[in-house]
Amino acid sequence: MRYRVPGGREVHAVRGVSFAAWRGESIGLIGSNGSGKSTLLKAVAGLLPTTRGRIWTRGQPTLLGVNAALMPDLTGERNVVLGGLAMGMTRREIRERYDGIVEFSGINDKGDFISLPMRTYSSGMSARLRFSVAAARTHDVLLIDEALATGDARFRRRSRRRIEELRARAGTVFLVSHDHTTVAESCDRALWLEAGVLRADGPAAEVVAAYEASARGTERAPRG
Repeated sequence: MRYRVPGGREVHAVRGVSFAAWRGESIGLIGSNGSGKSTLLKAVAGLLPTTRGRIWTRGQPTLLGVNAALMPDLTGERNVVLGGLAMGMTRREIRERYDGIVEFSGINDKGDFISLPMRTYSSGMSARLRFSVAAARTHDVLLIDEALATGDARFRRRSRRRIEELRARAGTVFLVSHDHTTVAESCDRALWLEAGVLRADGPAAEVVAAYEASARGTERAPRG
């Protein structure tokens, strides 16, 4: 995958990355800024075409990103309905799960924010509500781009438990996060990308340790 920038120069965002993901896995993507993590997620979701190679998925991938489009002038309540419909839920399913979505997000912990326009929300509140809507149903492949980094410790604990539930229902979860503790605790496997190249693929704790050792200048290779 590559981008063309002004002046005619092409930038290769991801090069030669090859891996297989299985149902029930939770896979963290780590690496420095600009390493290709978000680009890879968008490619898996079908939002970016590959210039070379192929991506095969069984089932429908769903990308949940902090920068996903919102309807800022609509209330949080209305966005829950629209978001649920966009995720493939019926109106009945949304009604049945609505209270749980709002409670999980914590939007109303300090007031009746769910009835206010989303333009009044902080970025963290918006991301939490978006994750809560997405996590209210089972996904074949759920791709999460930094959404869990915006909440407090309590929300992150709830999110990790929800990811475990999604995996238990035979889904596959990809998580991009700069919070390596979250990756090590939430994922059983991690991919380390650097400059668009796959540096390591293995148990999450080992890959995170190798990445952090590299950042400190004491690099060690993960096993496997």
